[in-house]
Amino acid sequence: MRRITSRQNPLVARYRAAARGDAATILLDGIHLVSDALAARLHIRDAAVAAHAADRDRDIAALMRSLVEAKADVVTATAPVMAAMSPVRSPSPIIALADRPAASLPNLFADAAPLVVLAIDVQDPGNLGAIVRVAEAGGASGVIVGGASADPFGWKALRGSMGSALRLPIVVAETAAAVAELRLRGCRLVATAPRDGRSVFDVDLRQSIAVVIGGEGSGLDPALIAGADERVTIPMQAPVESLNAAVTAALIVYEAKRQRTETRRAGPFGPA
Repeated sequence: MRRITSRQNPLVARYRAAARGDAATILLDGIHLVSDALAARLHIRDAAVAAHAADRDRDIAALMRSLVEAKADVVTATAPVMAAMSPVRSPSPIIALADRPAASLPNLFADAAPLVVLAIDVQDPGNLGAIVRVAEAGGASGVIVGGASADPFGWKALRGSMGSALRLPIVVAETAAAVAELRLRGCRLVATAPRDGRSVFDVDLRQSIAVVIGGEGSGLDPALIAGADERVTIPMQAPVESLNAAVTAALIVYEAKRQRTETRRAGPFGPA
């Protein structure tokens, strides 16, 4: 197994380009993300392991064997080289480069009643990653990322999603095209508004819907809110006026999950 000792090695430049979002590959930082990528059967091209961990950490050693079996090019690297390759302040013992997950808009509509999250202008990658995380946890069909949003496969967003972005269908699309496709597929647009919308707990979320989440600060474009089928507001105790985008997404997605679960339990003839 090759050992990298110089920061000038071309492999270092490839990792730094991926961290900046300048490459076709995504950067996976840490045991958790690398393991999730393997489980999701993503094509992992390269992996770098801290030399001090390669022989001493059983979990790392097992992961290295799995990477080799998956035909990844695995190298070990000295601490200074790992620090140069990793974008985080305290480098993880393993990082990898993988192909981006491939998904298209039709992948989001496999369910009979799709629950899609449309994130528009969510510029904080940690927030976007958290939205993807709660979407998967709440049983959403997928996420569409539009507008001036962060890259859902950037390393910060990937860490924020805790691996969900490697499993849940995610499509980056122009907002107007996404809205047109959602309407073509029969999805009602449920736009979030900080005030003057119906309470999320009073809206029927059991049908095919797209929950539209706006970015930090400005929220959704008023024209998009006006054109939505439903405008929902999260009830809040004064003086609180707004919630984090990921928190808003979580509340609505889980309310939809609650309603759909209760409907399945009740069955076609009402409660058992």
